[in-house]
Amino acid sequence: MKAITLLAVAAMLLVETFGTKASVGGSMSFMLVFVLVVLAVAIYEAWSHQRGATGWIVNLFASVLGGLVAVALIGMGMEALLPHLHLEGSLASSQHPLKYVLVAAIAICMVLGSWMPLWAVNRFRH
Repeated sequence: MKAITLLAVAAMLLVETFGTKASVGGSMSFMLVFVLVVLAVAIYEAWSHQRGATGWIVNLFASVLGGLVAVALIGMGMEALLPHLHLEGSLASSQHPLKYVLVAAIAICMVLGSWMPLWAVNRFRH
């Protein structure tokens, strides 16, 4: 799980630093990283616990649902946080170091958001 988290942070920072700044391309790049992170978490958990076919499907749905909820909560948190930062312009256009800290935090929250439902499902399985 640590490797997945580190790879998610690295991927998000690389997309933010070198990725496209276009309106659609940037969002689609982040969504691709999100899908890959959620799949990696679900597959890792199913593989490491030697789940059957039903377990893989449950893991996939739980991980996707948790990841989507995490991203929604991150979005709401960012909307509440940004007015208090007193930036000149948008955070995306400024090259403020906080931008990269937030991108790394978003990647960590995505991994946690997709892992926590799997943890809850595992508690009910036993």
